[in-house]
Amino acid sequence: MPLTEKPVLRLDRHGWLHTAAGVTLAPSPNYDERPLQQDAHLLVLHNISLPPGQFGGTHVIDFFLNRLDYRSHPWFEHIQGMRVSAHFFIRRDGRIVQFVSTEYRAWHAGVSQFEGRERCNDFSIGIELEGTDHLPYEDAQYAALQRLVPALKARHPLRSAQGHEHIAPGRKTDPGPAFDWQRFGRENGFPRRCLPDGRQTIERPAGPVRS
Repeated sequence: MPLTEKPVLRLDRHGWLHTAAGVTLAPSPNYDERPLQQDAHLLVLHNISLPPGQFGGTHVIDFFLNRLDYRSHPWFEHIQGMRVSAHFFIRRDGRIVQFVSTEYRAWHAGVSQFEGRERCNDFSIGIELEGTDHLPYEDAQYAALQRLVPALKARHPLRSAQGHEHIAPGRKTDPGPAFDWQRFGRENGFPRRCLPDGRQTIERPAGPVRS
């Protein structure tokens, strides 16, 4: 079944997606309570690939579940011992993995600031896109965002969307210039004022791009 024909997504009362085509639940131990009476009003988009620039496989999932075999690739020594998570991970083919309930605080933003407030994990939902800063994201990933974001908006008062690079400038660069913020805003109902400043639409190359 094409992605656009998959059932509409919604969150249950515990902040987990209902079982649906293209959705996997993989609860991570890397989360904690949000501050009292603090709901998520910021959506933060990231990218990730493990090893960098390589897609597929289970490395990202294993990393967020604290079961990554650090001996399986030399680069993994750079992240050994880290305890991180995001609420969601969207693979290149549009499949969605949820690691943390949206009611809880995932460990995705780190040292960060938005609208004068620090600790963006307290009031945000984090989505990791399988990708790199400069490789165009797949249409299937934008389509997955179109399925996921309305479910998040239906439960949480999301009013802004930013990249990790915008809430942690100088420290982070993702999702990078390859992410089409104009398309994302148009397809998910975020006005320009609710998105990062100065972003440009990225034209998708005519031919296939390989890492």
